[in-house]
Amino acid sequence: MTELSNTNSITLRFLAQPSDVNFGGKVHGGAVMKWIDQAGYTCAAHWSGQYCVTVYVGGIRFYQPISIGNLVEITASVIYTGNTSMHIAINVYASNPRESERIKTTHCIMVFAAVDDNGKTVRVPKWTPQTEEDHHMCNYAQRLMDLRKNIEEEMKPYL
Repeated sequence: MTELSNTNSITLRFLAQPSDVNFGGKVHGGAVMKWIDQAGYTCAAHWSGQYCVTVYVGGIRFYQPISIGNLVEITASVIYTGNTSMHIAINVYASNPRESERIKTTHCIMVFAAVDDNGKTVRVPKWTPQTEEDHHMCNYAQRLMDLRKNIEEEMKPYL
């Protein structure tokens, strides 16, 4: 199920399936990363009204495992826009469907670029923070951009 809660965020909800299991009996990290990519893409495409491509996935952090049968909830929100790119914050939560408590299992930031039918980047609508939390997340995205510049410089000799 996909829920478009407002124009800059989406929520995906579904049950973790037995086919998602790893050798340790929990949901495989690769399955979680696939879900993150799907949620990020959906949010970026919805915001921009364009096909979008993944430019960057960073800081993915797995806090807790997800069990088979858990209700998985993935939220994806635009937290910063450039001219052609969008920073999307992704949080993954899991819960026993018979209980109300949910736990945060994973977090990351993704950057998507909007492209036209020829694969050329196109402008995206500007996102403007409205709430204190929006401003906090926008500042977070900008700090991460600065950190990525340093990482890219460090990686140059290995590209």
